[in-house]
Amino acid sequence: MSEQITTSPLLLAGRWTEGAGGATVDVENPADEGLAGRVAVATEADVESAVREATRAQRAWGATPAVERAAVLLRLAELIERDGERLARIVVSEVGKPIREARGEVGGAANFCRYFAGLATSQGGEIMPAARRDAEVLVRREPIGVVGAIIPWNFPLALTTRKLAPALAAGNAIVLKPAELTPLSALAIAELAIEAGVPEGILSVLPGPGSVIGAAIVRTPGVGLVTMTGSVRAGRSILHGAAERIIPASLELGGKAPFIVFADADLEQAVASAVATRMMNNGQACVCNERTYVEASIHGEFVERYTAALEALVVGDPSAEATEVGPKVSAPELANVERIVDAAVAAGAKLVTGGSRLTGAGYERGHWYAPTLLTEVAADSPVLREEVFGPVTPIVAFADEAEAVRMANDTEFGLSSYLYTNDYGRVMRMTAALESGEVFVNRGGPEEVVGFHAGWGESGLGGDDGTHGFELYSRRKTVYASWGGA
Repeated sequence: MSEQITTSPLLLAGRWTEGAGGATVDVENPADEGLAGRVAVATEADVESAVREATRAQRAWGATPAVERAAVLLRLAELIERDGERLARIVVSEVGKPIREARGEVGGAANFCRYFAGLATSQGGEIMPAARRDAEVLVRREPIGVVGAIIPWNFPLALTTRKLAPALAAGNAIVLKPAELTPLSALAIAELAIEAGVPEGILSVLPGPGSVIGAAIVRTPGVGLVTMTGSVRAGRSILHGAAERIIPASLELGGKAPFIVFADADLEQAVASAVATRMMNNGQACVCNERTYVEASIHGEFVERYTAALEALVVGDPSAEATEVGPKVSAPELANVERIVDAAVAAGAKLVTGGSRLTGAGYERGHWYAPTLLTEVAADSPVLREEVFGPVTPIVAFADEAEAVRMANDTEFGLSSYLYTNDYGRVMRMTAALESGEVFVNRGGPEEVVGFHAGWGESGLGGDDGTHGFELYSRRKTVYASWGGA
């Protein structure tokens, strides 16, 4: 299953280099544990050099007319689509994501570039009425300077442009750290960004451990904003470092999304969406359906239909067109899913289907886990409390609207929620009562770039996408202008 081996240097301020330390790291293909690629590993000295050069280069980039910055992003979108199949295959090789999903991620990466290119030329400042005659108050939006971006492994291509595109559109330079498991996608985007016309000094992509490179990005003077998608543990560390330097941080830290189905919903649609929303990227998405709550009167039928749909999924070689579910991204991630399921079953949960690693032909190597369904799950079970990040669905019955809200909100996370009902009044009540940054009504994810992807509680601070996400990449300056006499 392994793709052709790729070896890449890191990108430091627009120049390809082996890095100050000369070290490299192998990138594993999670489907067969083969070698997907080898990349240079950055050092703290590389981060400091990247930030220093970015600070110098950003002044000219920030002064570049917005329409010219937009043109670079539009060109980048064209190049991503030109090389779409190659990029999709890179995602397959390092994430284990099925090829059809990987192609969708390529489309999302291009879409981020186009959307923020449009905002670059349409989002300006404000002119406010002054209290004096012959005067105005102007509120300008100006670049922050250097943005530090830290990217997770689950959507390495799309999340690279999700951070890179608004940063460049707003006139910033960016120093980006890809996840240790999946650096190839970000480096491939960087190569296309240089071809698209991103000036030297403006972009750095520095692979390496988060404890070294991520920490250095946060604490290095010159970085004016840190934007990160990842774990709560890493988010807390970043927030602490940002507080020390008194700089803003935008953090998307995961979720435990409830998927709520009422008896009046279209059951066929709800089951299909619940499966798709749980199994996207093998359950390795922060917006995945992590907890399925079904009204008691239809619980049995829902479980039957859901079981049949799970057992019909094609699990296997992610490069094959028919595959719907691939491997887990790594051995530790696989072990974590196994731990959570085993704990739930030991505490009395009923295992309906799945519940173990996959073995036999096609699964001799790689990190495979069967699509799994649990019922009769205790409220304090880890499968309902922790982010599983795998192909595991607990289905719980509820009696009424009040209990559905209580169960859905019984979590420290607050990123996404899903609601299936055809009662308009219930839609309005539930969307007001659910404690999450986004609610999907009678539809699955993923989120759309025009919205605002932001979490409550331990799901983070700040956010991505839309005009609200774009605002995070600039700072405001108020100018009190007068042209009259004293």
